[in-house]
Amino acid sequence: MTRGRAQDTDVCGVTAAIAVIDGKWKTTLLWLLESGPRRPGELRRLLPGLSEKVLTQSLREMETDGLVHRQVYDTLPLKTEYSLTEFGAELATALAPLSDWGHRRLEKLTEHARSAGIRPAAS
Repeated sequence: MTRGRAQDTDVCGVTAAIAVIDGKWKTTLLWLLESGPRRPGELRRLLPGLSEKVLTQSLREMETDGLVHRQVYDTLPLKTEYSLTEFGAELATALAPLSDWGHRRLEKLTEHARSAGIRPAAS
């Protein structure tokens, strides 16, 4: 899905929602920010496979889409924190049933693999 779909008003609601969470890290960032404001360095430590460039790009896109708020404190050194907006928290709540479904699917895959004598793939 292209980034342009996030601004397209002529799509179905599911496509519009997926467009703003499309990508490897956005749902995880959304999940981490549910617990409260976080600094970029803290997010990078929590997600070791995430590069600074991709983190910055993802957070900027999420800010543009109204999901996160960026707060810059006028201190030396500068301190930046990201938090969910009300709209972002609403999306996180809406995604909770999808997350539950995903966990049930993973359990079924694990059960199937065990019954077939296959070792489940490592995540």
